[in-house]
Amino acid sequence: MSAATLTPPPAQPAPAVRLMTAAEFMAGPGVDPGHDLLDGIATAVPMPHRYHGVVASNSNYVLCRFLDDHDRGRVMTCDTHVQVGRNPDRLRGADVLYVSYTHLPRGPFPDGVMEPPFELVVEVRSPSATWSDEVRKCFEYLDAGVRVAVLLDIDTQTASVFRTHAVQEVFHATDTLTLPDVLPGFSVPVTRLFRV
Repeated sequence: MSAATLTPPPAQPAPAVRLMTAAEFMAGPGVDPGHDLLDGIATAVPMPHRYHGVVASNSNYVLCRFLDDHDRGRVMTCDTHVQVGRNPDRLRGADVLYVSYTHLPRGPFPDGVMEPPFELVVEVRSPSATWSDEVRKCFEYLDAGVRVAVLLDIDTQTASVFRTHAVQEVFHATDTLTLPDVLPGFSVPVTRLFRV
């Protein structure tokens, strides 16, 4: 008598993941803070350490102080979500962003997702993220229509400025950061951004 051959049952296909739209993500009560929408999937973003928050706060402060004297637009912070891709939708939580009144007129603040074009995003490099991850995020903003992305690196105390059709500029601790194409007249010592 021959031994029976056991055949495993056919593999069941994995259930399809339902992709969220940007509107669903923003309206959803079940999405915790600290998430981005990456290609339709709510994805947890590692929480940054306290110094990250200090540097983001410093950036917000110097931009707001400048705009107190040069009333040209608004500054937003606290991971304001920006639409950087569609179908599937992709939202990134910006550390700090500036949008002029040209792109977001004065008056009541509209509901919904921030959609480029607008002027500036500032990102503080998270200790859990690789340099290439952070640079990729900056280029997502640029590809979506943000004019300038600034990446502040705590480890090197530098500000890297990215534009779509230009070579990356690096401002060191002894330099003064200027952004003449998006904020004429603005300048800040790089060390001020990293002040504890």
